[in-house]
Amino acid sequence: MRTFEDIEFEIDDPVALIRLNRPGRLNAFTYPMLAEIRAAVDAAVADPRVVGIVITGNGRAFSAGLDSAVLAAVTEAGASAGQRDPGALPGLFSYLLEVPKPVIAAVNGVAAGGGVILALASDLRFASQDASFTTVFTKRGLIAEHGSSWLLPRLVGTGQALDLLWSSARIDARRAFDIGMVERLLPADELLGSARAYIEDLAANVAPAALAETKRLVYRHLGANYRSALEEAHEAQERFVAGADAREGAMALIEKRPAKFRRVP
Repeated sequence: MRTFEDIEFEIDDPVALIRLNRPGRLNAFTYPMLAEIRAAVDAAVADPRVVGIVITGNGRAFSAGLDSAVLAAVTEAGASAGQRDPGALPGLFSYLLEVPKPVIAAVNGVAAGGGVILALASDLRFASQDASFTTVFTKRGLIAEHGSSWLLPRLVGTGQALDLLWSSARIDARRAFDIGMVERLLPADELLGSARAYIEDLAANVAPAALAETKRLVYRHLGANYRSALEEAHEAQERFVAGADAREGAMALIEKRPAKFRRVP
């Protein structure tokens, strides 16, 4: 397995754990670190042992966003962070929306700027009671960057999103939970265990292929009209009902035993 410099990566069936590991810099992102995160996610996607991915930070921060030296270079150059591959979605961590496995952000501390983007682009957000969030962009003379203008309103509603994006106010984990920005609020010592347990429960009870297709449909249909969404969901339903996982699920019910679904890369 590849050795990383700025993250820690481990696979413990059924969980891939990515730890941001620049604690002295509040896990602020550099270009090499962003590339390492992408490489770790790609490795987790390719490994059939992995049912879900958990991303967290070492130290007292989840991530403070772009490293100040990188931010200075970006503003000096007048170009956004990161290199965009042809055909890829623009924005930091937007690729997580198309990862065919659940991604949980286990937000252990400060999440600011790009750190908030990483949390928003994950499928679920579990937050420690020590966590806090600030979009910070407008305080740097920037707009709601990297898809946050699309992601945040869908979690908290238009008014709450505009408030957070305009003011760049720092909110604590309780407020984030109350407005729907995070799905779980947990004591610090239960954060990773709860994220792991969530994925272990999925691995024990749910078909990974069905997880992947459900995620794809949910994100595709956020901007679709109801007719096209229902037509596409029906087509997927017809494929899955004739598949091996559906047969296994039915037999498990009839035979009163746990289902044994196939793992997928």
